[in-house]
Amino acid sequence: MKVEKMKQKRVSLVLGSGGARGLTHVGVIKWLEEHGYVIESISGCSMGALVGGFYAAGKLDIYVKWLEGVDVLDMLKLLDFKGTGGLVSGDTLMKKMHELVGDCKIEEMPIKFTAVATDVDAEKEVWINKGSLLNAVRASISLPLFFTPYLHNEKFLLDGGILNPVPIAPTFHDNTDLTIAVNLGGEPRDEHFKTDMKTDMQEESIIPSKIRKYFNKISIPSTIVTEIGMYQVAYKSFESMQSTIARMKLSAYPPDIEIDIPRNLCSIFEFNRSKELIEYGYNACEKTFAKE
Repeated sequence: MKVEKMKQKRVSLVLGSGGARGLTHVGVIKWLEEHGYVIESISGCSMGALVGGFYAAGKLDIYVKWLEGVDVLDMLKLLDFKGTGGLVSGDTLMKKMHELVGDCKIEEMPIKFTAVATDVDAEKEVWINKGSLLNAVRASISLPLFFTPYLHNEKFLLDGGILNPVPIAPTFHDNTDLTIAVNLGGEPRDEHFKTDMKTDMQEESIIPSKIRKYFNKISIPSTIVTEIGMYQVAYKSFESMQSTIARMKLSAYPPDIEIDIPRNLCSIFEFNRSKELIEYGYNACEKTFAKE
């Protein structure tokens, strides 16, 4: 059934984890809005929680506008390399997010929202759907080894993608017409971005050079560079795990519409390429709906 003939307009939107690829979520949201779909519920983890939370609070445009003006070094300046249990504490990053979008209570936002994190001690998902939006986002983006685990309600929480990279379950009881899931761990594809954009190997050779220059300027030990290199290996392993779990979850609980974003679209920290990533998400949404 073609998009123009579809009558279902009320949407539960599920936004998956995947670092900078999460900027494609913005393009998906933009396409849905332009085509008359009303997003009434959002469930997200990691970057999906950040984008979804800011949208539910009516602040996504502010965040996107800020991203369009940053480069790699701007992003590095937000990483305070003094974490415990992780390379980065996350305090500087969240302070910047507070300056940009402020904070609010999730239960008072106009759109239902759930951020998904992981309680690794209890080995279970944690759904955060009330209280501080920024605290919920901070808990959900706690990438293992990179961010310090976040203490929430006396529990140390990590990235929701550990157990559920595409968190559909929080939307099960929504009174909406469609459940749309955006999976950022889709199969790698040989498309134009493979040549126009940096490959992983190119990124690994370019970013450390910039990091070293920046660290020399602010007198941070160069050993941090080695730790970041180790983290890149750990993250690739984490992504492989996430992709496998996502396939299992989507197979067991298929959404009405699934939008797949290839996991080789960009590297985890390429937030400085926001415009093209948002455009990719917009086009991916349009192609997916055209097949319905």
